Amino acid sequence: MRAPDRIKGDIVQILVVEDSHNSDGELTRALERHGYGVASVSSGTAALDAHRGADFVLLDLDLPDIDGLEVCRRIREDAETPVITFTDSGSELDRVLALRTGADDCLDKPYEFRELVARIEAVTRRRHARPGLRESLTVLSIGTLRINAASREVLLRGSPVDLTRKEFDLLYYLARHSESVVSRQRLMTEIWEDPMPHMLGSRATRTVDTHVSSLRSKLGQRSWIRTVRGVGFRVGHG
Repeated sequence: MRAPDRIKGDIVQILVVEDSHNSDGELTRALERHGYGVASVSSGTAALDAHRGADFVLLDLDLPDIDGLEVCRRIREDAETPVITFTDSGSELDRVLALRTGADDCLDKPYEFRELVARIEAVTRRRHARPGLRESLTVLSIGTLRINAASREVLLRGSPVDLTRKEFDLLYYLARHSESVVSRQRLMTEIWEDPMPHMLGSRATRTVDTHVSSLRSKLGQRSWIRTVRGVGFRVGHG
């Protein structure tokens, strides 16, 4: 089994947050077998105390004390630690809410462990081995939409639009390629660094579509991101 990516010579440290009454600890054991360092807590309060020592947080939204969405929001306000959330409901609303509170991704349970590992590795590589968008000084303007990659700020008709990191990355990428239609496969490769874009499954499709839906909601009009049926997405002019 291939060893996971390393961070500064150390094994990637993952914090698993899940209610002990709803879990048998299999996720923790599977991650340890895969070579990760794992700490596990069973409440939102404990997660808020422990997340600063982690390189990655896997957060079940169904917690016994604090709403999982609130835990995610407070983690992201306090640190840049990547967060993947899990939900039992399978509803688009729960995924949208998780993404809006700062989650890098949200998976429905049950999920495939290999897919989870692939997403952890992709985010880890992007954060520690690839220049971020902050290093670009490009300012893009499309109609009344202005995107500043240096400050990661988005203005619509002069008013700021509050986006999560992933929403910003997606919008910026689409804006940079505004003359073309961008496929879901390409977005998974470039934004999520999915190692198997040719095997794009329903969960990966929902990942892209949920972020697009959230962006449209925050921009106020579906026409800012147009769907080209059977092909992908392109930025419009509102």
